[in-house]
Amino acid sequence: MNTSSSTRDTIKQKIRSFLFIERSWFNKIVKYFWILFISFCIGFPFYIYSVSINLFGLFGGMPSYVAIENPENDLSSEIISADGVSLGRYFRYNRSQVAFNELSPDLVNTLIYSEDHRFYEHSGMDFIAYLRVIYGVLTLDPKGGGSTITQQLAKNLYTQNPELALDGTLSKLGRYPRRLIQKTKEWIISYHLEKNFTKEEIIAMYLNTAEFGSNSYGIKVAAETYFGKTPDSLNVQESAVLVGMLQAITKFNPVFNPENSLSKRNEVLAKLLKHGYIQSKQDFDSIKALPIALSYKVQNQNEGLATYFRTVIRNDLMKWCEENGYDLWESGLKIYTTIDSRMQRYAEEALTNHMRNLQKDFKNSWNGRDPWMDENFNTIKGFLESRIKQTDAYRNYVAKYGVDSDSVKIMLNVKKPMRIFTWDGERDTLFSSMDSLNYYKRFLQAGFMSMDPHTGEVKAWVGGINHKYFKYDHVKQGTRQPGSTFKPFTYGTAIENGFSPCLKLPDISPSFDLPSGTWRPPNSEGGYGNGEKYTLRQAMARSLNSITAQLIQKVKPENVVDFAKRAGIESPLDAVPSLCLGVSDVSLFELIGAYSTFVNEGIYTQPYYISRIEDKNGNIVEVFTPKTRQAMNEQTAYKMVYMLKGGVEEEGGTSRGLPAELKIENEIGGKTGTTNNASDGWYMGITPNLVSGAWVGGDERSIHYRSWDKGQGSKTARPIWAQYMLKVYGDTTLPYKKGFFKLPSSGMDATLDCDRYEQSDSGNPDESWNPDDSI
Repeated sequence: MNTSSSTRDTIKQKIRSFLFIERSWFNKIVKYFWILFISFCIGFPFYIYSVSINLFGLFGGMPSYVAIENPENDLSSEIISADGVSLGRYFRYNRSQVAFNELSPDLVNTLIYSEDHRFYEHSGMDFIAYLRVIYGVLTLDPKGGGSTITQQLAKNLYTQNPELALDGTLSKLGRYPRRLIQKTKEWIISYHLEKNFTKEEIIAMYLNTAEFGSNSYGIKVAAETYFGKTPDSLNVQESAVLVGMLQAITKFNPVFNPENSLSKRNEVLAKLLKHGYIQSKQDFDSIKALPIALSYKVQNQNEGLATYFRTVIRNDLMKWCEENGYDLWESGLKIYTTIDSRMQRYAEEALTNHMRNLQKDFKNSWNGRDPWMDENFNTIKGFLESRIKQTDAYRNYVAKYGVDSDSVKIMLNVKKPMRIFTWDGERDTLFSSMDSLNYYKRFLQAGFMSMDPHTGEVKAWVGGINHKYFKYDHVKQGTRQPGSTFKPFTYGTAIENGFSPCLKLPDISPSFDLPSGTWRPPNSEGGYGNGEKYTLRQAMARSLNSITAQLIQKVKPENVVDFAKRAGIESPLDAVPSLCLGVSDVSLFELIGAYSTFVNEGIYTQPYYISRIEDKNGNIVEVFTPKTRQAMNEQTAYKMVYMLKGGVEEEGGTSRGLPAELKIENEIGGKTGTTNNASDGWYMGITPNLVSGAWVGGDERSIHYRSWDKGQGSKTARPIWAQYMLKVYGDTTLPYKKGFFKLPSSGMDATLDCDRYEQSDSGNPDESWNPDDSI
C-alpha cells in the first residue's frame, strides 16, 4: 500500500511540476490575464466615471444629465406668410427643426442603411462595428468607421463644443489622448440619449443637427437649399446625395464637387440595394443612371420673397425679443406675418417687369447725358465728387491715407473686379469706386405696398428693385414729396366741412401773400386756369392745382394738417398753402394707411404685418392686433371714395388709362401724383378690399426724367398697380375679388349725382367766398 501510494504521489508531483514549474509561461499568462481582467473591471468603470465628472479637471467638461435630456441648438427664427409659406429666416447658423413624421421614408431608410444598419438592434454602441474597425486597423484594410447614429448625434450636440472637448489637461497632450476622451464622451452621452429618447427621436435630432454646407444646418434647410423641397418629399436619390454629404461636406458637395457627389450617391444607393431597400438590380441601375437634379439656392436676406420686408421688420423683432427675453438669431421663433406669398410674388413681378422697361426708357431719354439736374435743368457740377464722400470706400481711404492725400483720389479711381446689377442679370466687370457710383446713381428706384383696408393687414411689400444692390427701403424707410396724391386730404377737409363733391368752382388759381412774396400755383400744364367751372370731383380727377389751392385757401392749411393726421399721416406736415400740392415728405406706408381710412368707413386701421409669434415648441407667445380709431364719419369717408372713383369715371381723370379688364363689374378709385421736375411719380389705387400704392423716382430728387410728361405718375407708377391688380384678380385662390364699395350703414346724407346740381345748391357753405381772395 505504501509503495502504491508513494508512486501515485510521485506521478502527481511530476504533473504539477510539468504544468506549473516547467511550463511557468502558461502560469504567467493566466496570471496577467486575471490581473488585466480585474484591472479592466475596476479601472474602466472608474475611467468612465472620471471622464463623466471631469476628475481633477483632466478630461474636460461634460453636459449635465438635464442638458442631455433637453438638448439645445441655435435655431434660426423663421418668417412665415399668411398662407403658410416660409419667407426666410434670421440666423447665425441657418437651422430649423423638423419632427420624425416630417421626414420621408426614403430619407430615413437611406440614413439607416448607409450609416448604421443595426441602428434598431443596439443601444447606442455597435460592438460588432467596433470589431470590424479593429480588424481593419490590424490588417491595414479599414472597412469604415464604427460610430453609430446616436454617437454622431452626441458628437453634433456636445463633443464638438471646444469647451467640452479641449479644456481638460489630458486633452492638451496631443491628438490621440484628445480623440480617446472625445470618443469616451460620445459613448457616455450616447448611452443617456438612448435612455431618454426613442429611436425615431434620435434620427430626427441627428438630421436636425447635421451640417450640409452652403450655410445649411439641419435637414430642413438642406432640402430647401439643394432641392427646393421639404424633407418629407425627398426621394431616394436626393436622400442619397444628402446622406453622402454627412461623411465629408465639401468633398461630396453636389454643387462644388458634382463628380464626387454622384459617385458617393451611387455608393449609398448600392448599400440600399445590398440591404434590400432597393429591391432589384434593375431598379438600382435605373436610379443610378439619373443625374443629380439640383434646385440650388443659398438662403440669405437677399434671396427669396419679401427681402425688403424681412429687413425692415428685423428692427421691430429685435426690439420685441429684447423686451421679451428671446434671441432673434438663436431662439427658433416662428414669426407669422400678414404677407400673402402669392400677392407678394405678383407685386414683385409687376414692379420688376415695369421697372426693367422703364429704366431703358429713362436711359434713352437722357441720351448719354448725366441725369442729375438742378431746378433749371442744368447738370449739377461736382455731383459725383460730393456723393462719393458719403460712401464707405471714401471713408476707408481717408482713414488710411488722410483727408488731403492725393492717394484717396487715386484709389477711388483704381479699377478692380466687381459684380454689378443689370436688368438682364448680374455681370462681372472692372469698376473703380467712382465708376460704381456713376453707374448706380443712374438707376430709377421704386416701392410698392398693398393692404387690406378693413383688417390693416399688409399683403405685399416691395421696398426696391433689388435688395442685394439697393438696400434702401422705399415703402416705410424712405419719405418723399407725395405731390398730388396728397390732394385728397385737402378735398377731404373741405368735404368734412360741408362742401359737396358736386360744388362747382372755376379753374382759376388763387394768389397767396406770403412773407417770401406772392405765390400762385400753376396747373400741371403750366397755366393758371381757363376759368371753366368743374365740380370738386372733376377737379380732383383732373388733378387741377388751381381748384385744390382754392380749397386750402378756404379751409386753412392747419385744418388740412389735422385731417391728414387723423386719416393716418404721421410725418411732420407744414401748415402752409403749398401743402395742398404735397410738398411735405411722407412715406408710401403712411399714404396707404391713410387712403385705407376712406375705404374702411372712416376708421383708421394702422397697417400691421406681424400677426403672431410662437416659440420653438409651437407655443403662442404673443398675438398682435392693429390699432384702430374713428378718424372721420362714414359719410365723409364714402364721399372721398366717390371722389377717388372720379379719377376712373370722370372725363380727363388721371386713372382713365387703367386696363378696361380691371373696370368690368368692379369699382376702382385712384390718384396719381407727380412732383416738381417729375422727381417723384406716385399712384394710389383703391378697391373695395385692397388699397395699394406705388412710388417711382431717382435715388435723389435731382435725378429725374428730362420732361415732366415722361416722368409723371400715370406713366411711371400707375402701370405697377395695374399689373399687380390684374394678377391678383386672375388668381381665383385669393379672397380678393372684384366688387363694389360699401355704402354708409345709415344711408347717404346727400345724393351724389352731380348732374342734378347747379352751383347755387351745390353745398358751398359760404356763398360769399370768392376764390380770387388771397390769404
